[in-house]
Amino acid sequence: MSSADALAEFNRQLADKHLLGFWNAGNIAETYEPKASYDPHIWRWQDVHDGLIKAGELLTLEQTARRFIGFHTPNKFRTTHTLAMGVQLVKPGEVAEAHRHTMGAIRFVIRGGGAQTTVNGEAFPMQCGDLVTTPNRTWHDHYNGSAEPIIWIDGTDLPMVKFFEISFGDMYPTLQQEVTKPRDYSAYELGPARPDWVRNESVQPPPYRYRWEDTEKALAALGERPGDPHDGIVLRYINPLTGGPTLPTLSCEIHMLRAGERTKSHRHTSSMIYHAFRGSGVTVIGDQTFEWSEGDSFTIPQWQWHQHTNHSKDAAVLFVMNDKPVLDALGFYREETQTK
Repeated sequence: MSSADALAEFNRQLADKHLLGFWNAGNIAETYEPKASYDPHIWRWQDVHDGLIKAGELLTLEQTARRFIGFHTPNKFRTTHTLAMGVQLVKPGEVAEAHRHTMGAIRFVIRGGGAQTTVNGEAFPMQCGDLVTTPNRTWHDHYNGSAEPIIWIDGTDLPMVKFFEISFGDMYPTLQQEVTKPRDYSAYELGPARPDWVRNESVQPPPYRYRWEDTEKALAALGERPGDPHDGIVLRYINPLTGGPTLPTLSCEIHMLRAGERTKSHRHTSSMIYHAFRGSGVTVIGDQTFEWSEGDSFTIPQWQWHQHTNHSKDAAVLFVMNDKPVLDALGFYREETQTK
């Protein structure tokens, strides 16, 4: 028997015992770097909006717990390997029933207003541009008491939860929670002047509403600063208790590209999902160019060179979600910038 045949027979014997020789795992005597398992992709607002309107015609919330359409990347069941994003529609008078789950989630309102998300007994108003968080294992339901439909971006860490195989979920005993806290309770309890009973006792942040009114004022006040050379003016939605990331598994940010701004190119080991909240622009990812306008959403996979340009005379505002907090916690985050 030749040496090659002997090795093949040995490999079969190991396989029969559910063992694998390291020599079959590939050559490690080489230089390598991350390669994403998916390509950048863009979802056009018109397609997303048309889908939501059709879903609103065909499905009631009695038929589906959430009228949600996810952004499905080609060759990837979710949006990226770690994060999932999509859009949800709640029509006037509808209630999306109360439940809780292991995955943390965020809601960024992109159309309409006047609805509310109740989280652990506190009702958070939802106006266009607001961000509301529902951290891990928090009870939450949605009610649209306004006269117009409301649409928001849903972002979750579901792919991570699925990877770890740790999903739990519970339905609340009633359709909606009882509201047990006064309006704006968390804004006062977690504000700059806060009561002495507030303690940082959990890795999970408290549920919170980040008002667009405040975010917009911050953008206006900071718009003349140099900003980040790769992302423009960057505002991070921080944990109001610790100043850490929005949730332990994901960070939410607002990026503003000023009129005519062109950023420098960089790459990093975190993956990014963008939603064009205001304005238009162009993003170059590797050798691909993506032109986007208001309502479009797109991904930048990990370790791919990218840069943004705003050719218009108006500022462009992007809502961004990334998985950097997990990479930071594990010591996996790395970034490179182009010197030219």
